[in-house]
Amino acid sequence: MAFFLTSAIGVRAFQATKGLSFTLIILSVVTTALNFPDYFLEFQGYELAGLITPLIQIIMFGMGTSMGVKDFIALGKSPKSVIVGVVAQFLLMPLIAFGLASVSGFSPEISAGLILLGCAPVSVASPVMAYLAKANVALCITIVSVTTLLAPLFIPVLMKFYAGGFIPIDVLGMMWGIVKMVLIPIGAGLIFNKFLHGKAKWLDASMPIVSMVGIALIVAIIMAAGRESLLNMGMMLVLMVLVLNLAGYYSAYWMARLFKLEEQHCRTISLTTGMQNAGLVSGIAKEMGKIATVGLASAVCGPLMGFTSSVLASYWNGEKPTGSTSEIPSEPILDKSNVNNNVSN
Repeated sequence: MAFFLTSAIGVRAFQATKGLSFTLIILSVVTTALNFPDYFLEFQGYELAGLITPLIQIIMFGMGTSMGVKDFIALGKSPKSVIVGVVAQFLLMPLIAFGLASVSGFSPEISAGLILLGCAPVSVASPVMAYLAKANVALCITIVSVTTLLAPLFIPVLMKFYAGGFIPIDVLGMMWGIVKMVLIPIGAGLIFNKFLHGKAKWLDASMPIVSMVGIALIVAIIMAAGRESLLNMGMMLVLMVLVLNLAGYYSAYWMARLFKLEEQHCRTISLTTGMQNAGLVSGIAKEMGKIATVGLASAVCGPLMGFTSSVLASYWNGEKPTGSTSEIPSEPILDKSNVNNNVSN
């Protein structure tokens, strides 16, 4: 625990490793939760798992406050790239996750959790990684926004199709649960942004901290609740989630190349596809009442995704993208609040 925590502080001294700080903090949280699970299960009789849904709603609200019309400009400027990115997210990842779950030998609920992770929308941290990778930040923001808004429709249907053979799936119930966690908070955030933009600087300053603490607490609760399952097949689950993550990067990149997109857009689609919104998956697992099993893959995903995306972004940062960038500007159009709110997941 001390090693990961001190390492998280140490890596911030170097620009090349600064992006790994939050991942190391999460690893410290994971080791703490595994060693002292009782502290993260309940507090004075209140089950801490009840905090997961409100925390996801707060994070989604923060995302809504940082969104605007500019985030959808890429839809008109380069619909082909956006469509390829969205299709890659909801076609490739669920299919890969289903294949891994089928050969994993996991229990039905753990397997369903792996599939659910594959069905998730893009992580809201991906624009930061896109910026570091010299990818197209504007395109990335658009894909994040579109996949998140489509999540209430696509996730239940995909889960019914791919995970219906593992566990019973209540499509309408799951759909409503995701609407409560995604669309309503984002809608409230958009309204807040519309009428109070620039008038609540305290919100811009506090949301990154709230989001990061929220994600860390969610991971700790899931790890504590699923401790026994994780200890029984921990390395195999880590391996499966890692393969899902890396396969997402690789397959989406070459899918984009197949459609003859320019290099910068290929990098963007690769990152958005491989980076899943693990926090939302945790919230869905909580709504299903299966946080200790279905939610376990998402808890493992957080630290792994942070590490692999940082490594990939650092590699691409050293290589200049080839091809023109006339369709969508390559310079990031994120304002400070976008970066701060999106870095948490």
